[in-house]
Amino acid sequence: MAGNNEKKRFIAGCGGVNVDLIFAGIPRIPSEGEELYGNRFSMMLGGGAPGTLVLLSRLGIPVRLQTGLGEDFFSRFAALELEKENIEIYNLCQGTDGIPVNISSVAVTPGDRTFISYSDGIRKTEETARKIYESSQGAGICMMDTAYPEVYEQLKREGSRIALDMGWSDTLSLASCAHLLKLADYYTPNRREALKITGRSTPEEAARVLAEYLETVIIKLDSEGCLIYQQGQFRKIPVIPGIAAVDSTGAGDAFLAGYLYGIYHGYDVAEAVLFGNLTGGKCVTREGCLASSYTEQELLAEAQTYADLLM
Repeated sequence: MAGNNEKKRFIAGCGGVNVDLIFAGIPRIPSEGEELYGNRFSMMLGGGAPGTLVLLSRLGIPVRLQTGLGEDFFSRFAALELEKENIEIYNLCQGTDGIPVNISSVAVTPGDRTFISYSDGIRKTEETARKIYESSQGAGICMMDTAYPEVYEQLKREGSRIALDMGWSDTLSLASCAHLLKLADYYTPNRREALKITGRSTPEEAARVLAEYLETVIIKLDSEGCLIYQQGQFRKIPVIPGIAAVDSTGAGDAFLAGYLYGIYHGYDVAEAVLFGNLTGGKCVTREGCLASSYTEQELLAEAQTYADLLM
């Protein structure tokens, strides 16, 4: 595997920081009026665009994050954690008396996980759009905040490539998202999201629809690996064998970090997907979105180990 090692620009992204309070070792979700104790607790940064940028920073890529941080306890915690990760922060909520970060109480049971969340959010204003645009100028890749498509249209005209990560929504459809797909250079939905947005019944059918908007279609297939559709040809990259999954929270964000790492460094699509499978697989081996990750040296070594998956 060989990438392009020329000097690169930064990757920018916008989104609310997630702070996860993780209660693990709980046998089940308590009923109303009940109290259950877990045997493990942790508080850490969660997923979303900020989580992907943290993982990219750990892989040696310079990143900029536009987000909201207030004066509350959880915002201060997030700011300190992001500082440790060498994240360049542009605060969209200076002076706010609210809680702009997303706080989630996460209960991890043997079967799944459940969330209770709260956030005052980041207000959408012309000033916010201006700050996002100015701090993203010059980025090689921008992770799009879907609330500001006009900002990313301008950044794309100026030469930035645009990554779209919408996640699941009951309203996900081509009618509501076509303008975002036309703007995106990269979009990596999972099977469920791809079928929902296209209204098709198989990943292959969904890929053909998405190819009307994207040069290369990537659909994550969970245990079946990852489907690539490019120039009318299908290819499937298998999952990394032998991974013992503990918590799947943040796996999609971790996959995106590995995939964008490959794209950023000039690897071909299949190699970038292998990086994504590796970072996504690494993520699920511990509780929490950012608890388990690679350094750049470790990722490149693992990619060599599993290079036969590209055959």
